[in-house]
Amino acid sequence: MSDQSPKKKDQKKPKNPLGDYAKYSTLGFQMLVIILGGILGGRYLDNLFQLQFPVITLLLAIVSVALAIYIAIKDFIRFK
Repeated sequence: MSDQSPKKKDQKKPKNPLGDYAKYSTLGFQMLVIILGGILGGRYLDNLFQLQFPVITLLLAIVSVALAIYIAIKDFIRFK
């Protein structure tokens, strides 16, 4: 049999507001780095191929935003 009473099992750890702030600010920073990386990479490739219209920048910007949102949602679900 278990020596723990039901009260001890139901008790939760107290929330740490500073820890929550650190988790979510890191999540925002990750999103920023992913989006900026996509945009800067697209600009570099557009300049490399000497394109007049920034097609690669637009495509990589859209893909990087979608990737950043996917990673944020995945990490947000993991934090809960």
